[in-house]
Amino acid sequence: MKKLVILTGAGMSVESGLKTFRDADGLWENYPVQKVATHEGWNNDPTLVTNFYNMLRGKCIGTKPCEGHKLIAELEKEYEVRVITQNVDNLHEAAGSSKVLHLHGELMKVCSSKDKEDPRCWQTLTEDNYEVKPGTLAPDGSLLRPYIVFFGEAVPYMEQAIEWTAEADIFVIIGTSLAVYPAASLVYHVKANAPIYVIDPSSSVGMSIPGVTHITKGASEGMKELIKLLK
Repeated sequence: MKKLVILTGAGMSVESGLKTFRDADGLWENYPVQKVATHEGWNNDPTLVTNFYNMLRGKCIGTKPCEGHKLIAELEKEYEVRVITQNVDNLHEAAGSSKVLHLHGELMKVCSSKDKEDPRCWQTLTEDNYEVKPGTLAPDGSLLRPYIVFFGEAVPYMEQAIEWTAEADIFVIIGTSLAVYPAASLVYHVKANAPIYVIDPSSSVGMSIPGVTHITKGASEGMKELIKLLK
């Protein structure tokens, strides 16, 4: 079974009704990035950061996978599909994808602020209980913080993402500008003979990638076209 690796970004979840962070009316419009997505911000005001991510979870509650998410999951019938996502939502899992790697963290997960990668302190929140009370402690006694990769932090699963990419027989990029590193560097680890497809309404995305096939559509319509091309 061929290995199909898919890298997804914010454009993947837009069709599910989730705003991107960077658009003019995006999620960071009223929140300075330095205050809610950095170590300095966390250290200065953990209550503000905790409440910000409580708010984000509230916006995600009830969000459903779009058709594009579902089509990716359905490809598992014909391919060994691995999804590498820059998104912190769980829409790929909700659609049925079985192998998903979250590069930038998971919104519905919280962890130790002493050691983010200590699995003993990981907690997965539910739609019925998604708010963290400021000041809540992790099992190790440190403050419970969002399981999000803050700016300046290492991306813990990058090595695994590179391994998946290097093994891909087909590599697909959906809804990401390829402007955020280190995720954007994954394309340089694709095997020389593996076809690369870029699904994005903007034809300028991935222009520097040699031999790439552009599908200038949104996630769902683009996935429909990709499936036709793969046949």
